[in-house]
Amino acid sequence: MYRILIAEDEARIASFIQKGLNSHGFMTVIAVNAEEAIAQMLGVDFDLLILDLGLPDKNGHQVTEELRE
Repeated sequence: MYRILIAEDEARIASFIQKGLNSHGFMTVIAVNAEEAIAQMLGVDFDLLILDLGLPDKNGHQVTEELRE
């Protein structure tokens, strides 16, 4: 089973994405800010990150750069 992290601060959008992916058999986790997303990515082995570019604490580009380091 594939694991997907959804980094999205808008609850309705995150829920919509999560429901769609779960209905197709994917396991999903939601992170509501950049720090939570980074912590999740470093702590769990995810197959895919769906990353909002406009998170409240950092933008998606900054998150990507931190994860690459």
